[in-house]
Amino acid sequence: MTDPTRRSFLQAMAGVGFWAMTDKPRPAGAQAAPAWDPSQPLPADLPVPVDDGLCQHLPGLAVPAIKLRSTKDRWVDLAAVRAPRVVVYCYPRTGVPGQPLLPGWDAIPGARGCTPETCGFRDHHKDLAKLHAEVFGVSTQSTEYQQEMVKRLDVPFEVLSDEHFALTHALRLPTFAVEGMTLMKRLTVIVTNGRIEHVFYPVFPPDKHAEDVIAWLKANPAGAGG
Repeated sequence: MTDPTRRSFLQAMAGVGFWAMTDKPRPAGAQAAPAWDPSQPLPADLPVPVDDGLCQHLPGLAVPAIKLRSTKDRWVDLAAVRAPRVVVYCYPRTGVPGQPLLPGWDAIPGARGCTPETCGFRDHHKDLAKLHAEVFGVSTQSTEYQQEMVKRLDVPFEVLSDEHFALTHALRLPTFAVEGMTLMKRLTVIVTNGRIEHVFYPVFPPDKHAEDVIAWLKANPAGAGG
């Protein structure tokens, strides 16, 4: 190899080495979490929540007279709703398209699935109305956060904000903490004549939950117990 050729070869190799040092991939821990896509189905390997007994005290309790702000920019007192049956589904937190899920979210039993659950109640809203049931969603997010979700998903019913934990504390509802936030565990109560008649807890799978509620309402029509 002649001297000019050798110098060109060494210069080229030095350039490759410099590129390799400056364009190395980031460590896995430094890479951004994948963005959440609500169009994708729930993962098949989600952990199944177990009954920890934290809702055993709820059946028979009177619904407290507490006003919660609604996504329709009004105050709703669940104790004052006069529908024959009131379905109140409490959920942890819906995601926002394009933003990553909270760290470790899928590993928390019962956490994932708030959007599919809400879509289930949306899709079966008319079926629930035929069973004389009025539906409300409840979470600890702000009304503004909830309003984005309701508009995006075209939710026909109201979602209530328990941002200050008034209902959560009054009924001693189970919660969990993640990333500095206190969130409701997923549960649903059926209210009849101002009292909790039935509790669904834990709820799994969340995307089929509206169908479970409808099945229970059909099997237990209002007034059947005298």
